[in-house]
Amino acid sequence: MPRVESSILILAPRERVIAVARENESFPEFMNDVQSLIVREKSDDGLRVVSDWVGIVPKFGTKIAWTEEDAWDLEAGTCTFRQLTGDYDQFEGVWTFTADGDNVTRFDSVLDYRIEIPLVGGLIQNIIHKTMQANVDATLKAIKDRCEHPL
Repeated sequence: MPRVESSILILAPRERVIAVARENESFPEFMNDVQSLIVREKSDDGLRVVSDWVGIVPKFGTKIAWTEEDAWDLEAGTCTFRQLTGDYDQFEGVWTFTADGDNVTRFDSVLDYRIEIPLVGGLIQNIIHKTMQANVDATLKAIKDRCEHPL
């Protein structure tokens, strides 16, 4: 199963970065590849969130949709996520937020995915992998920009 990993340093306290990352309903405002995101369920403590996503894949001129469950552990500084239903055959991973000084946070993302497209070969799978890597990198950068340059 393909895996995508990315990491970025954000010049903001860990609590601020986690707060921005937890506001997933605002992602379409500052992430170009998220067309829409609707929160369907949220636990009373806000640590479990189920949301419907529609992502834009410009390279293929298409969209991809899925329902995702996020489980937050604020003490550990993690968000474990997985697709419940949708266009991926598998989509799951973890975001980790680690304080790296008083006002610096390391944001790591690991994503395991599988998407089967009938009748396509390894070349297309390589393009899909590069697209997934670019998407994860762009997500981390968008959260970094939002934290470092709030509206």
